[in-house]
Amino acid sequence: MNNVIMLKNLDHFNISQILESGQVFRFQKITDSSYLLSAKQKLIKIVQQPESSTALIYNANLSEAWEVWKDYLDLETDYEGITTKLKQKDEYLSEAIDFGQGIRILKQDPWEMLISFILSQNKAIPHIKQCISNISERFGFPIDEYDAEGKTYYTFPTAKELSRATEEELRSCKVGFRAPYILDACRKILGGEVILNDLYALSAEEAKEKLMFIKGVGPKIADCILLFAYAKTEVFPTDVWIKRVVEGLYFKGREMRHQDIQQFAKEYFGNLAGYAQQYLFFYGREKQLFKH
Repeated sequence: MNNVIMLKNLDHFNISQILESGQVFRFQKITDSSYLLSAKQKLIKIVQQPESSTALIYNANLSEAWEVWKDYLDLETDYEGITTKLKQKDEYLSEAIDFGQGIRILKQDPWEMLISFILSQNKAIPHIKQCISNISERFGFPIDEYDAEGKTYYTFPTAKELSRATEEELRSCKVGFRAPYILDACRKILGGEVILNDLYALSAEEAKEKLMFIKGVGPKIADCILLFAYAKTEVFPTDVWIKRVVEGLYFKGREMRHQDIQQFAKEYFGNLAGYAQQYLFFYGREKQLFKH
């Protein structure tokens, strides 16, 4: 890979924690300190040594660093201020933040997040990554760059490219019952029934309602899209892991309804709920807390 840029004096930035926190799927771990990442129609390699405040991005130039990757990696957000406020909430969250202090919330492509989280239903992360790889290879286009082994990587297919697929072709990519949901998303995006760029200007509740007009998009999937594509950090995506963690830490293990957890997060974490969710999710999953 040609060209390399150096990001210095990074705080609250650990590329391993960022990529392994369940928010992004098109990456490959090379070593404990290096990853390949497909994003923005490019393939880059990010290298960061343990405990280092410097990261190297291969296959990127200086103008891209400021115009593309600074925003994508959320480098201008004040995580020191955010974590200081959240750590004052309670000892559980403080410990979770210390454990995952290098997490940042990536600003990803809305269309890719829509399809990725439709695919995430009832699937483990390795399976989600494989499905996304399958549809990218079949319906996307080769990225010019290659890894050290000469493997070809592919762009994430656009709505138009993916709309050409039949349900059977999608099912052959191992997406299962989600195939008609993907096609419905293509139809509604291409038909203008849902305009993804318009959601930036809407409130989280309004944007959530629009997203849930697409088949297969429920409250949890919509919240993931809003957090990881639109930076609407007041949302609190609630899956099985985060439900267990919240019940275990804040409700003495008592079974809680989804809407009760949502209400708790809204009142307790406020507009920092999405950040709290990421720290709690990563901590709970890595520590295997409250696993049944």
